[in-house]
Amino acid sequence: MRLEKAKQEKIKEIVEISKRAFDSDVLVGGAENDGPPDYDSIEWHEKMLEENHLFQAMEEDVIVGGAILFLDETRTKLFIGRIFIDDKYHRNGYGKALMASIEKMYPTVKTVHLDTPTWNVRTNSFYKNLGYIKEKQEEGFVFYKKVLSR
Repeated sequence: MRLEKAKQEKIKEIVEISKRAFDSDVLVGGAENDGPPDYDSIEWHEKMLEENHLFQAMEEDVIVGGAILFLDETRTKLFIGRIFIDDKYHRNGYGKALMASIEKMYPTVKTVHLDTPTWNVRTNSFYKNLGYIKEKQEEGFVFYKKVLSR
């Protein structure tokens, strides 16, 4: 898998993948059609693309998922705004491959931060299994951090 800046002509496909991925959260305790803010918005994804935060996860020539990434000014901290894998590729190692790609993408990053809803058993377990440590829990979210060994 490779992670690359999203392409403008692929925005609609990326949004469709985001919608399918987050809509599948109903299987792990989420409410129907209740993904993160703007997960199904073409305009919002276009804004993320313009601001260089939107990435597409590729397996050969197929988009299997995406990520919204925010690098701080010092280039030592990365915040993962969200990741998503098309629901038809769930449980095939693409999520782990995507996270590994993200962690390798910025060689100056020392810590990676992210959050996920407390109710989402799938994502909380996933991040813990990848070595992310719970920093805090508030307002329905668990906040994780991982220190990268370089």
